[in-house]
Amino acid sequence: MKKSVAVLGLGKYGKSLCETLYHHGADVLAVDSNEELINEFSGHCTSAVCANLTNEDEVAALGLKNMDIVVTAMGRNLAASIMSIAVAKEQGVPLVIAKSSSDRMAAILKKVGADKVLDPEGEGGTRSARILISNSFKDYFELDDNMYMIEMEPKKDWIGKNLIQLELRKKLNLNIVAMKEKGEKWHFVDPGKAFTQDTLLIAVMEKKDLNRWK
Repeated sequence: MKKSVAVLGLGKYGKSLCETLYHHGADVLAVDSNEELINEFSGHCTSAVCANLTNEDEVAALGLKNMDIVVTAMGRNLAASIMSIAVAKEQGVPLVIAKSSSDRMAAILKKVGADKVLDPEGEGGTRSARILISNSFKDYFELDDNMYMIEMEPKKDWIGKNLIQLELRKKLNLNIVAMKEKGEKWHFVDPGKAFTQDTLLIAVMEKKDLNRWK
């Protein structure tokens, strides 16, 4: 099932995030206060809306309750970020992500309800989109222009099975290099240990195989 994502704020990061999510099949709502920018960007998302994101009524009218994920991409507008997060959480959005421009802003956004705060220096829109569009990825890193290291959860049909049974390298070209249970430390893989719902994995894969992980 495709995910529905609202990206609030179309700066460089927000535009990159929208375009990548849309390219990979997500239902994307793009919102910004700049009407000219909204008109220019309408072809790179499912729908584009001009709204004042510091105005509670305008944010509430966006229909964020219908979204799986809301991302506030206004890293330099604290008031708009706070308002958008508050409305999204009030409307029951399952996952609210916020971009911040400083550690202090990150702390504030977490206090007002953001489920996760993105590092504006450490993450680009493309990388964030990969994480958000996948049901399994927790984080991912480019090793070079072909190889990626992924922190991920096991897929549902992997639960109760081990690496010997799953044959992930043979069937999916996916190499599991480390694993842990949530709250524990990373360790080398025990191929005979069955995955649980609390298992986390570190995998290495080639770029050509990324798009199958949604």
